[in-house]
Amino acid sequence: MTSTAAQIPSEHPSEVDTLAPIFKASGDPLRLEILRVLRRDTFGVLELSQLFDMRQSGMSHHLKVMNKAGLLEPQREGNAIFYRRPLHLDSEKLIDKTIRQIFDAVDRIALPQHLQEKIQAIRNQRADQSQAFFARYAEKFREQQELIAAFDLYAQPVAELIGKRSKKQRWKTALEIGPGEGGFLPVLSKACEHVVALDNSRDMLAKATRTCIDERLNNIDLIEGVTDNLLARGDAFDLVVANMVLHHVPSPADIFLDASALMNNGGCLVISDLCSHDQDWAKENCGDLWLGFEPEELTSWADDAGLVAGESLFIGLRNGFQVQVREFWKTAEAD
Repeated sequence: MTSTAAQIPSEHPSEVDTLAPIFKASGDPLRLEILRVLRRDTFGVLELSQLFDMRQSGMSHHLKVMNKAGLLEPQREGNAIFYRRPLHLDSEKLIDKTIRQIFDAVDRIALPQHLQEKIQAIRNQRADQSQAFFARYAEKFREQQELIAAFDLYAQPVAELIGKRSKKQRWKTALEIGPGEGGFLPVLSKACEHVVALDNSRDMLAKATRTCIDERLNNIDLIEGVTDNLLARGDAFDLVVANMVLHHVPSPADIFLDASALMNNGGCLVISDLCSHDQDWAKENCGDLWLGFEPEELTSWADDAGLVAGESLFIGLRNGFQVQVREFWKTAEAD
């Protein structure tokens, strides 16, 4: 005689039942490739279709299945939907631990050269878009940026944090990524013996140069280029600063990787940037590529780069935006 329990399915799925959709969704080579390219980057449906040479409808189907299984999550950027790996994975839950194990497994496999080249092409497209904005609005940069946040609202807390740390830390060298008009360079010039200001916009560097002349800042080198240029030169810094830069760069996660590679042991990365928001007008009016970031995103990128999160400060603005000021440290073990 068959028991009633064997005949009637339980209303509560077993752990095996909850794992099945994850393995089913990940049991496809293309979907595993998608997870690999989303290790640090966030891509839209069209970009992923471009990466894998497939129709948008087919890519959307794969993304829907993976999203339902919890392998990735959507992120709205204005009118477009981008996809990323989930930010919140509980180390105690079996489902989340399984998803993390899948991520760890695919991350051990290097991306093929053709995919790396396509990813770089997309980043270049994003960079061109950002550079075109700054070339067009260089004369109105401060005015455009202050539509979101006045310079002092984030520069002052960053300066205070650096001032507090400099009482205990001896910082000889500093790097500012994306100095804009150079408004923060006087702070760094005073805090460090030597400062490098790096920007890929010639128009903005011209403005930063004028600031250095007007403020008589004699310990600053202004360099046109990207972090790869400094890595190739073998530069090393005690302090790296990026004020309201991440939402303008093609791959924000790479800033953390490059900053870590450019920092001496015991060095500090200080970031100020927008928290995630839904005001998509910022893309057209301020040249933003990204509508801010979840704090967990920055922490995850830093952890992936071997950096340890330090102090955090969140500043609410009247226009609905919120700025986060974060510090991340490079310990000896991270090298």
